[in-house]
Amino acid sequence: MTPDQAKSFFAEHRTRYVLAQFVDIHGAAKAKAVPVEHYDMVIGDGAGFAGFAVWGLGMGPHGPDFMGVGDPATISEIPWMPGFARIACDGHVHGEPYPYCSRVALKRQLERFTERGYTLYTGIEPEFMLLKRNAQGKLEPFDSTDGSDKPCYDYKGLARVSPILDDLSRHLRAIGVDVYQIDHEDANGQFEINFTFADALKSADNMILFKMAASEIARAHGAIATFMPKPFSNRTGTGSHFHISIGTATAKNAFYDKSDTRGLGLSQVGYWFLGGLLHHARALAAICAPSVNSYKRLVVGRSLSGATWAPAYIAYGDNNRTACVRIPFGRIELRLPDGAANPYLATAALAAAGLDGIDRRLEPGEPLNINLYDLTPDEIRERGIGLLPQSLSEALDALAGDEVVKNGIGAKLAEEFIRLKRMEWIEYSRHVGEWETERYLEMF
Repeated sequence: MTPDQAKSFFAEHRTRYVLAQFVDIHGAAKAKAVPVEHYDMVIGDGAGFAGFAVWGLGMGPHGPDFMGVGDPATISEIPWMPGFARIACDGHVHGEPYPYCSRVALKRQLERFTERGYTLYTGIEPEFMLLKRNAQGKLEPFDSTDGSDKPCYDYKGLARVSPILDDLSRHLRAIGVDVYQIDHEDANGQFEINFTFADALKSADNMILFKMAASEIARAHGAIATFMPKPFSNRTGTGSHFHISIGTATAKNAFYDKSDTRGLGLSQVGYWFLGGLLHHARALAAICAPSVNSYKRLVVGRSLSGATWAPAYIAYGDNNRTACVRIPFGRIELRLPDGAANPYLATAALAAAGLDGIDRRLEPGEPLNINLYDLTPDEIRERGIGLLPQSLSEALDALAGDEVVKNGIGAKLAEEFIRLKRMEWIEYSRHVGEWETERYLEMF
């Protein structure tokens, strides 16, 4: 929007404040409310923030201001906050794009696609849980009747939280986030709302807007919307699968080739991109599954419903959900990311890995269309199938040794990410939990 168009938009929607919004290194939304009369400031020098007060901006308390400079193309109403609009911001310091800003990092990576005549498209599938605390303070599904052992696609589970899901869908559709499907997922209290794919930057912006909407709309109904990867040890985790394709001047989807002899509908460039994802999968895990809790999801085994759906194996297949990459005919689904992933960093990292695959013509090998969960560890090794990291510490070691993925998000940001996440791992390792107390208190 031009400034005049923006002011007309604010007048039409009776907007009083615009949220100058960016994310920290974890992907958590941060914002300042700016009266619309000062909108020109937001798209000019930007709204000022003390960078040391935000995770992962590489600043001390003596550092310069972090300026959130608004992207006018992202202005949207916030229906669940009457009188407010949102504008996504790029971080600037001393008048220049700041390399520690996740959105800036993604835009720089996407420039590499533009130079090659590519447009990267992503469709993100956010899963989340609607929970509440019971009288004892324990978390449980918001709908107390949602207790089936195998609740996926359950009508009753969907119907009984439909007021929350309907509000969320209506508000998102009203601002141009095209919701096309809603379902109850495999865990009790778990849902997925799908919205239409877009260019990678817009998809990441939409994902943040989705999380902002889900948390506040659920709260208005007395529920907790959580994107925590694994809230319950005996239930499936929360993923955030990325569907990926590339457009060119001559092809809407350059990954599509109906003559593919493997029957997956992938072009040669698609297979090279896939090869890059698999080659860098262990380092990608640190960015796409970035929390201690993430690795409670990425384990091999069974949940109460019969399967974890965890993409623990570095492999790909046709409709094989036991591998970390699935190939819906003519595109790529990376199943590694979870609900804790920063969508800007995850996209930048997978983009770098995929481009490396194209540039080096990395072949992914043959697809595996078998239930990998049924194979023994020895059989997995004999077939040469890699295993994703099984802890955050292991994933960070892989990231530290992978220059492609580190440069994909930016060397400075990667260094900050690894530093903060190693601190998280140390804190977790020192924590004494209830399981330890119950097991060891009187064992000896």
